[in-house]
Amino acid sequence: QVQLVQSGGGLVQAGGSLRLSCAASGSIFSTYDMAWYRQAPGKQRELVASTTSGGTTYSIEGRFSVSRDNAKNTEYLQMNNLKPEDTGVYYCAAARWEFYEAWGQGTQVTVSS
Repeated sequence: QVQLVQSGGGLVQAGGSLRLSCAASGSIFSTYDMAWYRQAPGKQRELVASTTSGGTTYSIEGRFSVSRDNAKNTEYLQMNNLKPEDTGVYYCAAARWEFYEAWGQGTQVTVSS
């Protein structure tokens, strides 16, 4: 079974950038669809970006881009021009056949105005 460990995040001023990483172990990373979710204070968790095992990507908006390096078993979320409303806890997740098998531990992103 896959395990996920996240890194990155922190405090950044509005307009800044951050890159989150999600390192996978324990299974064949390339077979997983990967996703990034965000949970803002008082709000439901929402999908921010994703990549399929076939390489198709999705992001909620153009300021966010997602990529994966199968050789390093790592998924990345690049966030640019960050806004205070991007503040929240970001989680990566691994899925196969639309079933989420694992979640990362979450990482806090705080954007100050």
